[in-house]
Amino acid sequence: MASSSSSIFTGVKFSPILAPLNSRDSRRSGFIKDSRSKVRFNPAAHHRVRVEAQSLIPYNGLWAKQTTNKGRWKRNIVLGERVTQPSLSQGRSFCLTCRKTQPGIRRRSLPGAFLDASSFPLSRKSSSLGKPSQIVRATVGPDEPHAAGTAWPDGIVEERQDVELLPPEIDAAELEAFLGCELPSHPKLHRGQLKNGLRYLILPNKVPPNRFEAHMEVHVGSVDEEDDEQGIAHMIEHVAFLGSKKREKLLGTGARSNAYTDFHHTVFHIHSPTHTKDSEDDLFPSVLDALNEIAFHPKFLSSRVEKERRAILSELQMMNTIEYRVDCQLLQHLHSENKLGKRFPIGLEEQIKKWDVDKIRKFHERWYFPANATLYIVGDIDNIPRIVHNIEAVFGKTGLDNEATPTSSTPGAFGAMANFLVPKLPAGLGGTFSQERTNTADQSKIIKRERHAIRPPVEHNWSLPGTSVDLKPPQIFKHELLQNFAINMFCKIPVSKVQTFGDLRNVLMKRIFLSALHFRINTRYKSSNPPFTSVELDHSDSGREGCTVTTLTVTAEPKNWQNAVKVAVQEVRRLKEFGVTKGELTRYMDALLKDSEHLAAMIDNVSSVDNLDFIMESDALGHTVMDQTQGHETLVAVAGTVTLEEVNTVGAKVLEFVSDFGKPTAPLPAAIVACVPTKMHGEGVDESDFNITPSEILDSVKSGLLAPIEAEPELEVPKELISQSQLQELTLQRNPCFVPIPGSGVTKLHDKETGITQLRLSNGIPVNFKISQTESRAGVMRLIVGGGRAAETSDSKGAVVVGVRTLSEGGRVGDFSREQVELFCVNHLINCSLESTEEFIAMEFRFTLRDNGMQAAFQLLHMVLEHSVWLEDAFDRARQLYLSYYRSIPKSLERATAHKLMTAMLNGDERFIEPTPKSLQSLNLESVKDAVMSHFVGENMEVSIVGDFSEEEIERCVLDYLGTVKASHDSAKPLGSEPIVFRQPTDGLQFQQVFVKDTDERACAYIAGPAPNRWGFTVDGDDLFQSVSKHSVAHDGLLKSEDQLLDGSDRELQKKLRSHPLFFGISMGLLAEIINSRLFTTVRDSLGLTYDVSFELNLFDRLNLGWYVISVTSTPGKVFKAVDACKSVLRGLHSNQIAPRELDRAKRTLLMRHEAELKSNAYWLNLLAHLQASSVPRKELSCIKELTSLYEAASIEDIYVAYNQLKVDEDSLYSCIGIAGAQAGEDVTALSEEEEPEDSFSGVLPVGRGSSMTTRPTT
Repeated sequence: MASSSSSIFTGVKFSPILAPLNSRDSRRSGFIKDSRSKVRFNPAAHHRVRVEAQSLIPYNGLWAKQTTNKGRWKRNIVLGERVTQPSLSQGRSFCLTCRKTQPGIRRRSLPGAFLDASSFPLSRKSSSLGKPSQIVRATVGPDEPHAAGTAWPDGIVEERQDVELLPPEIDAAELEAFLGCELPSHPKLHRGQLKNGLRYLILPNKVPPNRFEAHMEVHVGSVDEEDDEQGIAHMIEHVAFLGSKKREKLLGTGARSNAYTDFHHTVFHIHSPTHTKDSEDDLFPSVLDALNEIAFHPKFLSSRVEKERRAILSELQMMNTIEYRVDCQLLQHLHSENKLGKRFPIGLEEQIKKWDVDKIRKFHERWYFPANATLYIVGDIDNIPRIVHNIEAVFGKTGLDNEATPTSSTPGAFGAMANFLVPKLPAGLGGTFSQERTNTADQSKIIKRERHAIRPPVEHNWSLPGTSVDLKPPQIFKHELLQNFAINMFCKIPVSKVQTFGDLRNVLMKRIFLSALHFRINTRYKSSNPPFTSVELDHSDSGREGCTVTTLTVTAEPKNWQNAVKVAVQEVRRLKEFGVTKGELTRYMDALLKDSEHLAAMIDNVSSVDNLDFIMESDALGHTVMDQTQGHETLVAVAGTVTLEEVNTVGAKVLEFVSDFGKPTAPLPAAIVACVPTKMHGEGVDESDFNITPSEILDSVKSGLLAPIEAEPELEVPKELISQSQLQELTLQRNPCFVPIPGSGVTKLHDKETGITQLRLSNGIPVNFKISQTESRAGVMRLIVGGGRAAETSDSKGAVVVGVRTLSEGGRVGDFSREQVELFCVNHLINCSLESTEEFIAMEFRFTLRDNGMQAAFQLLHMVLEHSVWLEDAFDRARQLYLSYYRSIPKSLERATAHKLMTAMLNGDERFIEPTPKSLQSLNLESVKDAVMSHFVGENMEVSIVGDFSEEEIERCVLDYLGTVKASHDSAKPLGSEPIVFRQPTDGLQFQQVFVKDTDERACAYIAGPAPNRWGFTVDGDDLFQSVSKHSVAHDGLLKSEDQLLDGSDRELQKKLRSHPLFFGISMGLLAEIINSRLFTTVRDSLGLTYDVSFELNLFDRLNLGWYVISVTSTPGKVFKAVDACKSVLRGLHSNQIAPRELDRAKRTLLMRHEAELKSNAYWLNLLAHLQASSVPRKELSCIKELTSLYEAASIEDIYVAYNQLKVDEDSLYSCIGIAGAQAGEDVTALSEEEEPEDSFSGVLPVGRGSSMTTRPTT
């Protein structure tokens, strides 16, 4: 699951210490669709750049952003995530082997003045130190905050544990005593334990309302498998989950269920309404009953085992991408001394083929029992005793009949994790259950059940000081599918539990220190031509790996690798030797406190799943769990005790494995691993062999150790980008004001129902805003500029996308340098992204309203529009980057296949794919500048803002900073668009194949065809609304009788839907859900031809076209049958009529998503898009106001009206099959200069530990 987060300390990974932030879980979105292996056709490429501020507090929504795959490693080795009901974008279930990145354990995207995320994307404040909190503690271990007792003490009162700030004067002894105090625990988190050992945690949480999460975590994973059981935990996950009849009964209730397997645990989870929609029946018992059956009482039927065996074998082949193989290499060397380097959750093919039902059942009997599991329930809960009663009623008797008494052991020896995992039983703590006879169980019924005191149960070789003799030589993984050089230096140490104020203080100091390093590297070298593509420093705890790993990752073009390593080591040394400056300490500390305050204010907007994931990972690591308010108060309390000297001392220790490399006092790296291509591009076009040796790697590191270094100079950071005097002058010159909105005769249109206000400035810029308090003191703003890549001409191919990238690479505005702009954003907690699509260029800002954050964001927008600086070296870097993207296409099976399909379907139109080398060479700085700036005409721009501001505040900012923008730029010119056409069938390119040379076999396919746009316009110029009333379904039966049953009001609703401008958007969305569900049921589940299949619609707003795409992965032997089966499903909607239950389920899925998203500012921003755009004339306020009623009014006949607009005949449908393998036909080694690649601009192929270990959708 790819995930991401944005905060002040971008690019630096940390463990979850405080609390998660509200979000649509960006990590969980990875459960639904793994974008790493998926080619995006919606549209082909988004080219995005960002300036961002990153949070101390792990956080994944709200400010969450799409991140590139570039140089990322999410240390995820999780198997299997499934959604058994049509999910957010597909009507099927999923299994992801690295299904998520835990809070704080994910790679942030690199910082920069408009960072690229292309995906073709104390100070002393008042508080109070209260009494130690009354929390329920376990009796199984001394003072372990993560272990719960079996009973609640009488008279427990939920009360916040306020934190008192230290007095202004405090001596060393008092400070030491304060830092030794325990951190407060989450006041609302309830823990308990049943007699059978099952632990449970309950947290009331109101977001989303009337829903809850129930996760059953069984403490068994791939590291518990024996040599002949590799992958069996994942197999059980599949069989147990999909074989549950009680889970299936929940499908009609609006519940969604998933599961995944990791190194250290298997998790089954259900996201459910609290009550059924019609009867208001309590769903908690049914959900718990389903989890009980799945985890502890599965039916291991031979038929289900065989079906899942086929599915897992298909999954294994599908996920065996080059990214996965890189991850395996990194883990193998990092954990060469234990099972983590060998036991990957997906397992081994030859073993998966052999296991019988008895073998699988025995593994389940050994590990899957209540005392080895934890139940998490987080959601809209009002009556906790009732939930506890339900848990006892459902799970209380499980495991009591045949469990033996555990042997005794010393509880305190295992630490928090041991006490968390091991149940409170009279005989104490044991590693395994004995088979002695008990009073309650017969000898024959006793099963040897195992559990480990420490999770994961592995021993590590820590990075300790040593000599060069002890150093493991650098390892080199070379593969023909790799495009870039990447090296990883690992340092592995035990996890430091964060349980006291002193622990938190150390985390804070490390964050400041390491963030300074990241910022320095990625700003200093962005101002020149850097030898590296990226340099990233990762310092994070991993519950799944049971250790803390610090990693320096350097990626570069192969020809620059030595200089890239040298520079990275040199910068690490500089920071270690000279430390952070006083200015950096002040700056980052201030930003952290602002960010923390902002997150604390949003405590009531944190989603249940975010809270649950955070708690689960924190418990696994032994960290104290705090809520957002506690997190901020404790941070404020320790921040005032931090000194510059201590920050530099603590931080330096983290870097010693690099900065002091080779010295006897330095920790030895746990591993040094280089992942490199077999070929490299020189100055010309031809490739040459790329060779590298371990000694050369060590020499490059040593060269960085010997290079001269100087202290970092202090940098002046602007407090504002536009002074008051400059603003007054601009106001006098431009005289900004609001003018009547076309067609209304008024200067302000306000809709009370939605809270949306529409304005128009005198320079022509339309403005939409909505005041929303769902995200406290936070706001988002988006500028949309019509045109995009579709406005590129035949002699300026690639000009827009390269121009946007050039703007981002430069990062300068006016007289301010890139560094100053970035630090301005850090100080004001601003995230800024710049993006180009086929239809438009967009800038998006996320900001806090504290300390003039909104005003700062508007100033930055004004400066970009009025005073952007275009630099020649930034253009060179942008062009080189896209050249690298292009060259990487033949190395990716998915991208090469998609590229060929899109080229054929769109007649080679380069506007929908990456620019070719020939096109790139024809560009220059002036041409790309003109291509971008020509779009910036007042009436062609639209600004939308959503946030917790006042009407007066927003209108003042709009007038001051948008109203003073010129109506047009010197380079502005009328926007034109060369026609877009789908290739004619006479060209014979409907079916094609791609062959990629690879050591392992894989296959994928894409099937695509034309569709109308969202508003009923087609590529042929037809307006479907002119004939929509004439559309009728070409068969009778169900639809006709259904229509006859409609009463007058229903007919009126249907008539209203048919005439509504969003008719095709609504009906097409429902159609996509239905097709997705059918594809999964038929192609995956019934026929067993694939592990992952999906249907997606790409409906444009401004362009008069759209297309649909079916993506399917398979094996070379099955892929042709899979394609045929997909076509049959796509074309079979008339012969196999849509059933009312299918439409009901699709409606429920989309409405649930809509209702959940309404609390998100970002979602409202999407709803406001194009509301006043002249190029989208049919977008109106009713498209937002009536969205729910439009979905509810849709009938099956409406879906067929939409379906009939998809061209699915043999002449219109395009397909391309990609096959990789040693014997895979011809080798795709290059693309011609006239061909163009598809796929999002994913940048450098992901190279990093864990970035692809997730298994994909399983069910």
